[in-house]
Amino acid sequence: MDIDAAGGAVTAGIVAGAIEKPTGKAGEDHAGVCADCGSETSGNFCSNCGQPTHVHRTLLHLGEEVLHGVMHFDARIWRTLPLLAFNPGKLTREWIHGKRTRYVSPLAMFLFTVFVTFFALSFVHMPESNFHPVSTVAGEEGAAEFERGRQEIATARAQATTAADKAALEVADNVLAGMSKTTGGAETGHSADAEPDSWQGAVSEIATDVYNDPNVTGGAKKAAKKLMNPDLAVYKIQQTFYKFAFLLVPLSIPFMALLFLWRRKTTLYDHGVFVLYSLTFVVMAGLIAIGLGLIHPALGAVAWFAVIVGTPIHQFAQLKGGYELGWWSTIWRYVFLQNFCFIVVGLFVTAILYLAVGV
Repeated sequence: MDIDAAGGAVTAGIVAGAIEKPTGKAGEDHAGVCADCGSETSGNFCSNCGQPTHVHRTLLHLGEEVLHGVMHFDARIWRTLPLLAFNPGKLTREWIHGKRTRYVSPLAMFLFTVFVTFFALSFVHMPESNFHPVSTVAGEEGAAEFERGRQEIATARAQATTAADKAALEVADNVLAGMSKTTGGAETGHSADAEPDSWQGAVSEIATDVYNDPNVTGGAKKAAKKLMNPDLAVYKIQQTFYKFAFLLVPLSIPFMALLFLWRRKTTLYDHGVFVLYSLTFVVMAGLIAIGLGLIHPALGAVAWFAVIVGTPIHQFAQLKGGYELGWWSTIWRYVFLQNFCFIVVGLFVTAILYLAVGV
């Protein structure tokens, strides 16, 4: 299990919980005066500051607050999820028009869903790799490191006074020479532990060749050095992906705005709601498909097929219902929307790769 992912999920849940406004019954006892601002009260909540009039002070309620903050365990989630899955247009339209107390906010759902997804994936045991890079030092730098090491051992052998010390240093010299041979020589920097047919070995070999090319400089050289250890590079890409998943939102909103340039009543906020709910559905659907795949590969294949087919249908229904469009207005906007999706995904992947291995 990835501790960073677990911490990220809990933190995201708390942040998402902080976004939500309290709803439901606060308690049965009313003192008549708000404990926070001192205003007179006549119900479950203060009409001035909104604080519940009944302040719980039990350990059981503390646990309830933790569950709510991390999991949003209240009735709104059960009203939101069915609409998100089967009637996204109505959910988007009602939130935009101000009917919000009955639903979980799009931002809270998106944050919580993304981080819970990567939290769940941290439990999935990926197949172990046989690739173990011996050295990330290549070219002239690697040769210099080996040569300095052998010179230091030779000097120590000359100064050794006992046969045991000389024998130990002889063994060290042989080990260092063996490392030089197993890496294919310091001039190449290739790893002997990389299986010839493995993708890690192929990536490492290409990255080493690029790194040793004198014509390659700057960011490309830095990226090549990081790709010498492909497993570590993949891990960094995964971590960067979930930490910067929110970039999908600001990248998507301008393209949505292009579809509604002449509709003055449609604002950037409306597009933000559409994007957040749409992305939340895709992430949830992907998480369900992964879970079914762990149960049985056939179930996973069927689930992923349903996600691939269902996502465009979901977007069409959300676009038509959320913006209250006619069929023709929805169709031509949908065609442009699909092209915009490819552009946004390309920009996002480029940004993730740059942040993970290019900086």
